[in-house]
Amino acid sequence: MASLMVRVRRLVQSREIGIFSHRSFSSPPHPIPVTLIPGDGIGPEIADSVKQVFTTADVPITWEEQYMGEEIDPRTQSFLTRDNVESVKKNKFALKGPMTTPIGKGFRSLNLTMRKELNLYANVRPCFSLPGYKTKYDNVDLVTIRENTEGEYSGLEHVVVKGVVESLKIITRHASLRVAEYAFRYAKEHGRERVSAIHKANIMQKTDGLFLKCCKEVSEKYPEIKYEEVVIDNCCVMLVQDPSLFDVLVMPNLYGDIISDFCAGLIGGLGLTPSCNVGEGGIAVAEAVHGSAPFIAGQNKANPTALLLSGVMMLRHMDLHDKADRIQEAVFKTIAEGKYRTEDLGGKSTTTDFTKAICDHL
Repeated sequence: MASLMVRVRRLVQSREIGIFSHRSFSSPPHPIPVTLIPGDGIGPEIADSVKQVFTTADVPITWEEQYMGEEIDPRTQSFLTRDNVESVKKNKFALKGPMTTPIGKGFRSLNLTMRKELNLYANVRPCFSLPGYKTKYDNVDLVTIRENTEGEYSGLEHVVVKGVVESLKIITRHASLRVAEYAFRYAKEHGRERVSAIHKANIMQKTDGLFLKCCKEVSEKYPEIKYEEVVIDNCCVMLVQDPSLFDVLVMPNLYGDIISDFCAGLIGGLGLTPSCNVGEGGIAVAEAVHGSAPFIAGQNKANPTALLLSGVMMLRHMDLHDKADRIQEAVFKTIAEGKYRTEDLGGKSTTTDFTKAICDHL
């Protein structure tokens, strides 16, 4: 157990949760402002856990809390307000809890709105087996990198005639080159050996074909990184049979949405999976990608692990590696010991007890 803990901690510190590979252990002279959007449902509860853990770890940041509007903001066409967006643009760093968009109500997705407004072009989601938490797989160690701004999520749908609806899938050379470059640079800086481009170009020859062409073009700049192209249905089979076949996976928007959640299921679910959206100009929005779970909201049952580890990704993006290391290790130790686990992890602990156990390890 101890050797496994050390191996995974070293692995995650150097490669998985860190967005960049350079390390700095000095604290800034003044607290760094960070936008915090608690979200809804269990969001405020797990956001409070993060604040408590960060305070215990003496993380040198100040939270600028932002809350969604109660009515549609005409400037964003969603409940996400212009003030929310401007706060992130100003601070560059943000941590976001789960946000729910009503289905079929005509509202623009809150998450999609944020990605579009802030040009968050890459979603980075590390997926690794946690020490001491047993699942069907114990060899998961991969990273999904998802193009975040176009594809089927471009939001371009219309009725052709009654009973026929058309949705447009947009793939551009600019966005494809940008996310491919990020994936290969990430692989190089984090000691990764292979980048797999996931596609369905055998059917969508022009759109996915362009994406593959861009990935291939970028791969030629990184001869030390192995490059392969995998059809998405084959990718799913391979992931189920042997997740160790993959290292870094880069893919268009919809495939990335599905495959990243698929990979989370290999290690215990979205409640354990960190995520960070990266934009141009140094913007990073870390987020919990699980749902808002309104059915347990306010019951002190929520698991804050995903938001905590996403916060760790944010701290590494801010070069606060020493603080990130301490928090990450405390989370891992708490889960590995098994004494304090929330219900989704097979335990009976409350959010408060789980959070306190992490703080005790700090």
